[in-house]
Amino acid sequence: MNKNFALIGASGYIAPRHLQAIKDTNNNLIAALDRFDSVGIIDSYFPNADFFVEPEIFDRHIEKLKFENNTNLDYISICTPNYLHDSHIRMALRREADAICEKPLVLNPWNIDALQKIEDESGRRIWNVLQLRLHKTIIDLKKQIDAAPNDKLYDVDLTYLTSRGNWYYTSWKGDKSKSGGVATNIGVHFYDMLSWIFGDVKKNIVHIQTHDRCSGYLEFEKARVRWFLSINYDVLPSEIKLKGLRTYRSITVQGKELEFSGGFTDLHTRVYEGILNNKGYGLDDSRPAIEIVHKIRNSNPIGLKGDYHPLAKKDLAKHPNSESVGHMPPIQGTGCKS
Repeated sequence: MNKNFALIGASGYIAPRHLQAIKDTNNNLIAALDRFDSVGIIDSYFPNADFFVEPEIFDRHIEKLKFENNTNLDYISICTPNYLHDSHIRMALRREADAICEKPLVLNPWNIDALQKIEDESGRRIWNVLQLRLHKTIIDLKKQIDAAPNDKLYDVDLTYLTSRGNWYYTSWKGDKSKSGGVATNIGVHFYDMLSWIFGDVKKNIVHIQTHDRCSGYLEFEKARVRWFLSINYDVLPSEIKLKGLRTYRSITVQGKELEFSGGFTDLHTRVYEGILNNKGYGLDDSRPAIEIVHKIRNSNPIGLKGDYHPLAKKDLAKHPNSESVGHMPPIQGTGCKS
């Protein structure tokens, strides 16, 4: 039987992947919500879906569908800014629908505790999109680690550079209180992957944390991980720039590079397939990564001490809006030139 979906955050970057997943699994989008009305993308998937820019009218519409048309909502997909996830998850459960939420599920560990109580009371489920767990390369790595002796400790380097322009700092993504900062916004999937494969966190050290990069050291039960994340184009390796690319992703395990360049196109659909079969990723699955990024966000960087990622030595950069706002945002980390 086909399920009825609504989607909140229809104009966002990630929304088309959710629209595709709903379509691929032969389900219906009956309503969508976004404060911005540039949502023509919906025409390619569900042109008959009702659209709203005001949450109050959207909420009323969902209620009217239930009581006047006997149309029940089964799922609400949430593709909104990070700081709104908690509220929109609660809206979904109030409307007696399961919530399917993009990363990060929430910003703080105690938000998960509160949502657990609501989930228990409502009888509905909260699902998180943790699609890297379905990537073949990651699955194969997990099988390899699981088959190795329990006391084997792996050395891992994680690098993720995804360039963002100056618009980033004017948007909610550049506001740490809303996005959670660089580690939360672009790194949470990787931390989920690492904890899923290598076990519980034993150490969490931050070397550098600024507006455009974050770097540190994580020690898990089965791995020592040096990691570096950045949204600054200047940090990209020169060979990547020469190819005209703006993103670089690298994961090495024991010095061996993982092939991780493709295999992402259908992962959201596979996440949805799992959820529809009650085999998705819930609150407990999301907790380790949320705890990791919360600790990173609230840590005082120690600078270039101990075992740090090689890219952490790169010169720090000024905030692009520093002149327009009349001050230099605080740069934390090392004594590197800013």
